Amino acid sequence: MGIRLDKNAYGKNAIRLSKIIRHADRHDIRQIGVDVSLQGDFDAVHVEGDNSKVLPTDTMKNTVYALAKDRFTDSIEEFGLVLADHFLTQNPQVSAVTIDLAEECWARMAFDGMAHPHAFVNGGSEKHLASVSRDRKGTILSAGIGDLLILKTTDSGFEGYIKDSYTILKETADRILSTSCDVTWVYDGIPNGLTGLYSGIRELLLRSFAHHKSLSVQHTLYAMGEAVLKEFPVVKEITLKMPNRHHILFNFQPFGLENNNEVFIATEEPYGYITGTVVREG
Repeated sequence: MGIRLDKNAYGKNAIRLSKIIRHADRHDIRQIGVDVSLQGDFDAVHVEGDNSKVLPTDTMKNTVYALAKDRFTDSIEEFGLVLADHFLTQNPQVSAVTIDLAEECWARMAFDGMAHPHAFVNGGSEKHLASVSRDRKGTILSAGIGDLLILKTTDSGFEGYIKDSYTILKETADRILSTSCDVTWVYDGIPNGLTGLYSGIRELLLRSFAHHKSLSVQHTLYAMGEAVLKEFPVVKEITLKMPNRHHILFNFQPFGLENNNEVFIATEEPYGYITGTVVREG
């Protein structure tokens, strides 16, 4: 019975990059993290220690910074396409490239109704995500949102579930629904107007969450995904991860007080973990 190398890849992760785009009257700030991964003809380096087909990961890092100077001028999706094209066309030993990008959300400060030209405030944990997977046959482009912390104080319930000898959870038709949501969607090809698409999809996800009468986290997850596929034909599928950040009604009975859905114990762990992918039929 023989032994051989199976699937393998290598690259450079956590390349942190900040770029100032200088206009005559203002600055823009872009701050991203980039992961680069290459697959290809790398048997010799693993089996024989032959580095002749290995592009150093330090070179990958330098390439990201160098190309950012003139080519990172728009969306992270488009910059990811630039990087994937470079690594694939410049390295014949490479058969596939994956570029993962995450952008910090900086918003311009405003004072007295006027936007400040060069001061910004961070939007918290939320990140704009993108991923480019390119091989010699084609490209798969996806985008998404990471750590989108959202909450609504009503229009959410959880009733009619299985109850066994270990169930103590009480049914409720009115509860807090809170989640730190991760969303990724896959485009059909490489559409135009990627910045506008991202903004439109993000707004629709928030609108769907806010207005949906939720009977469970799963119910809202599907409603959000369904809304995106109906509104944006360029999206092939969408995946949502929605951990349920529980808010437990505090028991005021020992103090002779009544809690009318006002005071809750906010917990992060343990949490319910709900995931789902919504796709088009046919």
